[in-house]
Amino acid sequence: MAEKKRPRVVIVGGGFGGLAVAKALKGDDVDLTLVDRSNHHLFQPLLYQVAMAGLSPAEIAAPIRAILKHQTNCRVLLGEVTRVELGNKRLHLDHGDSLSYDYLVVAAGAKTNFFGNDPWARHALGLKSLDDAVEIRRRVLLAFEAAERESDLDARRRLLTFVVIGGGPTGVEMAGGLAELSRFVLADDFREIAGKEPRVVLIEATERLLPGLDDKLADAAAKQLQDLDVELKLSTRVTDISEHGVKLGDDWLRASTVVWSAGVCARSLANRLGCETGRGGRVKVNPDCSVPDHPEVSVIGDMAYFVPDGSEQPLPGVAQVAMQQGRFVARQIRRDLQGKPRETFEYFDKGMMATIGRSRAVAQSG
Repeated sequence: MAEKKRPRVVIVGGGFGGLAVAKALKGDDVDLTLVDRSNHHLFQPLLYQVAMAGLSPAEIAAPIRAILKHQTNCRVLLGEVTRVELGNKRLHLDHGDSLSYDYLVVAAGAKTNFFGNDPWARHALGLKSLDDAVEIRRRVLLAFEAAERESDLDARRRLLTFVVIGGGPTGVEMAGGLAELSRFVLADDFREIAGKEPRVVLIEATERLLPGLDDKLADAAAKQLQDLDVELKLSTRVTDISEHGVKLGDDWLRASTVVWSAGVCARSLANRLGCETGRGGRVKVNPDCSVPDHPEVSVIGDMAYFVPDGSEQPLPGVAQVAMQQGRFVARQIRRDLQGKPRETFEYFDKGMMATIGRSRAVAQSG
């Protein structure tokens, strides 16, 4: 009698969600394959620290193979998914290989969203990868180098103006980090630049910062940023971005460096699944995180548009959601193999925090 094949579980994405699935199935009688477009797991909450030269890239990135080194039922493949055949339970990779699966978990994350203004990407930097963080750091340092030798006051003012667009946690942390770096670290190293010359501007389209936090905490964050001399422009929409800076209404704010943290959307793999999507291109999923008509396919984390029972808003694209969904989906796969009914995912909110510089922060418990 031929040996029975073990169920094949393919995980797309080595972020918080994908790794949570793999680790949760470590002791199960399944064959796991984790596919990622890069060979490292990135601790994204600390990306801004790399951009601000507080951490090196190696301190927030770990090889996926090293993380799963002792997990004998899991292999890791470097590649990007180009096509998914839901009917045939097969996905295709950019280097020509294909993988068959019994269960597929899609946790490929998100990318920067310019909301239809794709040309802005040439002049504004996102913060979703190590390359983004290193490029932000490079531009800030080069701006100081150029300003050190610039005698024209207008040109110097533009070089030392840094704009952050988006008042969510990433934008608040970036603005606070930029203010501390430019005013209290770099200004001491560049003798021709006075401490008050660098200008950090945080732009938010709504009337307040940190929409996920209580009003009092949002006000506290604004006060802490202003204590660092960050200029806040609330209820202000960006209408254009160029190499000269950003346009606010009819007026231009000249700046050398623009960081975009105003939003993200699901990666293009979400569209390749051929499933219904919600805001931001996120795939609409069932209460058990599976996609309609395909219980063997689950989408989690930033790519999933999961609306909890009794709520009108989807869960946010944050690490704790992805990790909880990852462990949940692993449990549903196990229940399937045991012949047990599936459960409904319930999210436990542990709270949210935004750090502002090295010694300030706001936090809200769940």
